[in-house]
Amino acid sequence: MKKLFIPILTILLSSSIFSQSTPETVTTDEFGIKFSGFVKTDVMFDTRQVVSIREGHFLLYPSNEDLDVNNEDINKKTSLNMLSIQTRLTGNITGPEAFGAKTSGMLEGAFFGHSDGDINGFRLRHAYVKLDWTNTSLLIGQYWHPMFITEVFPGVVSFNTGVPFQPFSRNPQIRLTQKFDDIFVSFTAASQRDFSSMGPLGTSSIYLRYSSIPILDLNFKYKTDKLVLGVGGNYKSLMPRIETTLDNKTDKKINSFSGMAFGKYSSDDFTFKIEGIYGGNLTDLTMLGGYAVKSINATTGIEEYTEIQTFSAWSEIVYGGAVKFGLFLGYTKNLGAKDEIIGASYTRGNNIDNVLRLAPRLEYRNGNAQFAGEVEYTSAGYGTIDSKGKVTDAESIANIRFLFAAYLFF
Repeated sequence: MKKLFIPILTILLSSSIFSQSTPETVTTDEFGIKFSGFVKTDVMFDTRQVVSIREGHFLLYPSNEDLDVNNEDINKKTSLNMLSIQTRLTGNITGPEAFGAKTSGMLEGAFFGHSDGDINGFRLRHAYVKLDWTNTSLLIGQYWHPMFITEVFPGVVSFNTGVPFQPFSRNPQIRLTQKFDDIFVSFTAASQRDFSSMGPLGTSSIYLRYSSIPILDLNFKYKTDKLVLGVGGNYKSLMPRIETTLDNKTDKKINSFSGMAFGKYSSDDFTFKIEGIYGGNLTDLTMLGGYAVKSINATTGIEEYTEIQTFSAWSEIVYGGAVKFGLFLGYTKNLGAKDEIIGASYTRGNNIDNVLRLAPRLEYRNGNAQFAGEVEYTSAGYGTIDSKGKVTDAESIANIRFLFAAYLFF
């Protein structure tokens, strides 16, 4: 293995040196791969236990009370951790023209792993090929979900990137974008892989595969040097079962629609961002909500489903240059379902009415090195679930995360 590794590394480094231009400047004679990325270490201190991913690194919201025999809250316990798993390696690929278009691509991975048991494991983030014509582009591969707007997302220090207020998912997809002066129209058909939906078999992409219909998304974006404005709509169809618990074939689906609006204004050292999302069954986007069983046929066991809807909004202001101040504010609310729930629920945070976050941060960059500090206050309103999945009599549980991060970009 060692004998193979050295020549492979030599080829990759030679390839990186060979291509020193960006996709916008590539000619028919230039191709190769150029590596970049960063090393990052996070130091995190929480004032109570939290619901999170990867040993607390990806924070969602504080854990509910868990009372012991003496009526003491077991989750009222501080926690400290240090991790470097966000460290990332990106290979930007440029190539000669094909089909009359400029060709480019990306291979990107990080050490975040696929699960807590795989922490420190190198996993695929992005892998795609892109063709660019004068006003049309075609992207095929794994990339950000189309509801993750790359021009308008929170720049927080925390790796949660504004979750659960901000859609967060990477998906295998085909995305076609057409440009009309300053207006961009994108249509995407996507599947699921690392970020998938919940259902009777747990979290899996099988429910989307059963439905045989990809996630469909249409996005309109107006973009200039200082301003980005846009709206988008998303459709997702899942088939939770193909066989009932009574051994009968079933093809019942749960169809969900989501909409969003977003904007960004930037001028010199000032940036303002805002986004709002309304939709159902958003668990695959690392948000609240999901779906539940609304009826069961007693003879066949065939289930019908209802989506649990969620509203979410966030905003961020950033000011500065080498020394930068940022402030993030996010809010999301469980709106419940339109129908009575009589069976299983496949949801995230089903006993949470709302989540609120306020997170100021300070960053200082010098050359390729950067230090950042963030104080992240997150509260979750836990309560009683009613027959339609809404939460009543909610009481707020809060956590404060003190986060320090050190970066080296290359």
